[in-house]
Amino acid sequence: MAVPRPRTPRPRAPRLIRPVREPATVPPPLDGPWAPDDRRLDAADTFPLPDGAHGPEDVLVHPDGRVISGDEDGRLWWWPADAEPGTRPRLLAETDGRPLGIELDPTDGTLVICDAYQGLLRVTPDGAVRRLSGAGSPVHLADNATVAPDGTIYFTDSSDRFPVEHWRRDLLEHRPNGKVLAYQPDSGRTEVVVAGLYFPNGIALTPDGAALLVAETATHRLLRVGLPDGAVTVLADLPAYPDNLAAVGDGTYWIALPSPRRAIVERLLPHPRVRQLVALLPTAAQPRPARYGLVALVDGDGRVLRTLHGPAGRYPMITGVRQHRDQLWLGSLTGSGIARVPLG
Repeated sequence: MAVPRPRTPRPRAPRLIRPVREPATVPPPLDGPWAPDDRRLDAADTFPLPDGAHGPEDVLVHPDGRVISGDEDGRLWWWPADAEPGTRPRLLAETDGRPLGIELDPTDGTLVICDAYQGLLRVTPDGAVRRLSGAGSPVHLADNATVAPDGTIYFTDSSDRFPVEHWRRDLLEHRPNGKVLAYQPDSGRTEVVVAGLYFPNGIALTPDGAALLVAETATHRLLRVGLPDGAVTVLADLPAYPDNLAAVGDGTYWIALPSPRRAIVERLLPHPRVRQLVALLPTAAQPRPARYGLVALVDGDGRVLRTLHGPAGRYPMITGVRQHRDQLWLGSLTGSGIARVPLG
């Protein structure tokens, strides 16, 4: 029997949320380009984490042929990209936190990790871990990152009030508690690109480096953030809550969507007092994400090019997505392993 690892002390969340009245919205149906015609996510091959670990929130395919993901106990694992389903991973590193987004730094081949408790980290191929975010703007909930050719790391800081295990409270509060930050490797400073965002999550750099695409989970929007001015343009209002983004490299992007929008959540928006009471309930009694698998391919203007579905929810709560050749790799905030589906 595996012995549980000691966990890093978790930051405390405010007991009470501070909701404001917002107009109710109505979740649109999954039709048109969002219709569940391609249901291959329910037939995904799975690759379990060891020892009962959970929470491979993101996934990266390294140029050296390793598929890398993390778990909720602060470990990073890797599998060969050509592994057979069911293959167990090998340990790469331990962050002593909670790894979320995983990106490659093209300048040196190291990994950039957004850790919910440790901030921004760099991990070398041999597993050495170094903390990056220190000077400049404080980091509260590092979530997802993208690395520019000059080494600048743009990343989302999803909430300055709630730690990752209390993400539901942030969505119920529905305030602009998040921001996009930029880490400059030469100076070691972290600066604000744009603040006032509603749980910014996935982030990707456009091919020309002129802008960032940002997924705003709480408002189910896809944003374009201009560089360097931080000007925000809304590209799309999505029928599901978006999470991590991954650039394909040709001007298109995969979006992980852990759940279609929930009518009960959006009906609560005009009722701040009710939302405050709901936030005090045990997690099991609060509104839950739908058990549904969903990812979408979009272009730089937010137009939907393709969607893949898993209506049966056999691999649910998809929060990470990455294309590698003719395959798609998936991560899940709550899953017990990563998954892979063919794209052909």
